[in-house]
Amino acid sequence: MSLADVRALTFDVFGTVVDWRSGIARDGAELGRAKGIDLNWRAFADDWRALYQPAMERVRSGEIAWCKLDDLHRMNLDELLARHHIQNLTEQEIDHLNRAWHRLDPWPDAVAGLTRLKQKYILATLSNGNVSLLVNMAKRAALPWDAVLGAETAGAYKPQPQAYLRSAEMLGLAPEQCMMVAAHNGDLAAASALGMKTAFVRRPAEYGPDQKTDLAPEGAWDIAAEDFLELAKSLGC
Repeated sequence: MSLADVRALTFDVFGTVVDWRSGIARDGAELGRAKGIDLNWRAFADDWRALYQPAMERVRSGEIAWCKLDDLHRMNLDELLARHHIQNLTEQEIDHLNRAWHRLDPWPDAVAGLTRLKQKYILATLSNGNVSLLVNMAKRAALPWDAVLGAETAGAYKPQPQAYLRSAEMLGLAPEQCMMVAAHNGDLAAASALGMKTAFVRRPAEYGPDQKTDLAPEGAWDIAAEDFLELAKSLGC
């Protein structure tokens, strides 16, 4: 199948659509001011994100039972709070900080680009985020998804094949009729191996000014774009 046969665009969300690092640092700094906690909150965001893949790998490997990303984030947050000897938070405050992942801002081009793409394609998440997280994020940030899919609906975390295949299946499409859009080469490699079309969108500030990974496409992806507006143009939207 060619790109002309693509009917749906499925999106990685954290880092590709939204700026997780700034959002987590912002919410952390707000809590720090209220509670007198003096931390480098951008470094805290980086440390929290660094625990993301290891926590999911515990699920993927069968070490722990399936649980949604909110629960993994909370497990990782508890570890970080203990590491920094932060003990003066209430359960409500910890839960609110954990849900900072629900309140992330989109990259400046994201909403306008998605709105253009939506004129021609089905737009769906294909994220490791759980459904309530992605719905709350979309509502706050005006992300125009047609469907919220991914790990929770598939019962598998990327890059497990089921995460991609089940999402395509739920849209009633073959993998070849879906294009995976991501700022991460590994995500695109997993999708491409299953027959999905691929689009790399560069997000050179995802990890801050010293980012060293995913600065360029590292595979023969179908499209490489600087942002969602360029992606829309490449797809005739």
